[in-house]
Amino acid sequence: MTQTDATPTQGPVLVVGGTGKTGRRVVALLRERGVETRAASRSGDTPFDWADRTTWKTALDGAAAVYIVPLDISPSLTPAFVEQAVASGVQRIVLLSARGTGVPGYFGPDHDGDTPHAQGERAVRASGAPWTILRPGWFAQNFTEGDFLEGIRGGRLALPTGDGRAAYVDADDIAAVAAAALTEDGHAGEVYELSGPRALSVAEVLEEIGRAAGVRASYLPIDEPTFRAGLVARGVPESAAALWAEVLRPIATSREAPVLDGVRRALGREPRDLADVVREAAANGAWG
Repeated sequence: MTQTDATPTQGPVLVVGGTGKTGRRVVALLRERGVETRAASRSGDTPFDWADRTTWKTALDGAAAVYIVPLDISPSLTPAFVEQAVASGVQRIVLLSARGTGVPGYFGPDHDGDTPHAQGERAVRASGAPWTILRPGWFAQNFTEGDFLEGIRGGRLALPTGDGRAAYVDADDIAAVAAAALTEDGHAGEVYELSGPRALSVAEVLEEIGRAAGVRASYLPIDEPTFRAGLVARGVPESAAALWAEVLRPIATSREAPVLDGVRRALGREPRDLADVVREAAANGAWG
């Protein structure tokens, strides 16, 4: 369905997940542009808790647009939040989804594609408000400030990804697309598939980090049962360990490898390369 953009956003923008990996970047970009912005989270300047619906209405009150970083649980809470947002008068909705959403088998043969992200996308499309959906692949920042950082600092990163490749996307690019969709015309009804400009294996990413930061970490390919057992031994619940193994499968199968055009379509430029991300992280002391 073709949409027309709403009038330029008049009023504050609510960023749900405003202290997270993409949310805090969106908040920073909007505030740099002089846009009144609410950073909504349990620790943000606007109190928000997915588990406490009484916080939703207060956070949304008077907001003209909203960026939604959803809670990845099933059934998704996003449809109920979108309904509340529309009832509160929100004029634009930008949803952070994920690469592979709605694709059966993307995360393994047992997946039918009806993920929490897919449920959220359906709700946004049916909302009646102008919407934009972002579908990024794996973040480059998982190596610089996220879940792989500890292993790199320890000199060995053990993952069940084999020789699979991914076109890791810069979280700053995701935020730039979100900020554009929240404040500019031309993005309503768009689904932006976001990736970096080239595909790399985990071993190749570690080589880039070595060149940029002098940090030498080796990649150890392991199988999924070993990976899950290692997480459980460190106190991760079995359900969470299984989910981790699932979300890594698209790297192992190189489903994350194709380079996508969402950054170029949204911003009119090429996406930042992972080498640029790790050089910047090295300059900021990411690996000590």
